[in-house]
Amino acid sequence: MRKLCPNFDREDGLETVLEVPIPEEMFASMGSNVALRWQNMATWMKAQTVDKWSSPIIAGRYNELSFLLYIVGSPLLPLRVQFGDSIQQHVRHSSIEASTAKYIVQQYIAATGGQPALNSIHSMCAIGQVKISSSDFHQGDHETVRVRNTQESGGFVLWQKHPDLWCLELLISGCKVISGGDGKISWRQSSNQQSPISTGPPRPLRRFLQGLDPRSTAILFLDAVCIGEKIINNEDCFILKLDTSQSTLDAQSSPKYEIISHTIWGYFSQRSGLMVKFEDSRLLTVKNKGDDGGGVFWETRAESVIEDYKYVDGVNIAHSGRTSVTVFRYGEQSANHKRELEEKWKIEEVDFNAWGLSEDFFRAPTEFVKK
Repeated sequence: MRKLCPNFDREDGLETVLEVPIPEEMFASMGSNVALRWQNMATWMKAQTVDKWSSPIIAGRYNELSFLLYIVGSPLLPLRVQFGDSIQQHVRHSSIEASTAKYIVQQYIAATGGQPALNSIHSMCAIGQVKISSSDFHQGDHETVRVRNTQESGGFVLWQKHPDLWCLELLISGCKVISGGDGKISWRQSSNQQSPISTGPPRPLRRFLQGLDPRSTAILFLDAVCIGEKIINNEDCFILKLDTSQSTLDAQSSPKYEIISHTIWGYFSQRSGLMVKFEDSRLLTVKNKGDDGGGVFWETRAESVIEDYKYVDGVNIAHSGRTSVTVFRYGEQSANHKRELEEKWKIEEVDFNAWGLSEDFFRAPTEFVKK
């Protein structure tokens, strides 16, 4: 991945460090030779101004990319994870399903490096690349939706101090999303919006649970129940299920929308103990102004296949995977529509325990705090 950009103002000047490294494929698409590619990148960087976004064509393009980045690139999970929670829990007075889930989680902890190794991690930085493709919205319940062959390529940088303190910078085809949590709120902001979009109370980024943060994954699924078994990619797996409580759903809803349900599933290999698939499904209704009916329902289903586990400083981390997302829109005021999206991701670098990473780094944008 490209991390440095030449200094175009002074030939003897230092190179510029890119805030978000970009994949070689994205860089190669910017021109026929290296010099032209860098010049085009410099032109693009200087063009990131509000007056450029006012163009209908450019605005439409950015809105589409923002949709992809929100739905696939930076979704949040409903359940808060705190490092103060113990990874070890007694199974006494638990149901058979809950006791089985706790046993499976203990096997997962052992498979990802063991509790001492997981407890030694105080912060993390990860650099990776993504490729996102999508279909258009298609009307009808049974119509087969095909994902377009064209892909949007990009890269991301992810920082974490603990599940409530994190920051993601994700750049795709010229559109950038910054998302984060400061321990009090979670938020995100795209490059074509001057003000942040609130996403509610502190919540973890879904990308952490895609094999990147084993400790948070273990803490999350300690409260799950085992509902059966299933074969995933020729692996016999246990299925752990976790439902979001009504009080949590109510706290994350707003006057404009209501979250009806959000369920999480983890598929853990019986052979290796590792999580090989992560899945979640969310249903919400958007309330239309002046509408006494049920509004418009949005249902989002996401499935992540997790692969390529490698040890980094004694912790077993997934380094690649694929996430498939299906979005349904239906209701009395809206015809049934369906759209499918897919993200292929790869982790290039992972580093733990970054010195000097303070809580100030994760502060929400000032304009949001003022609100």
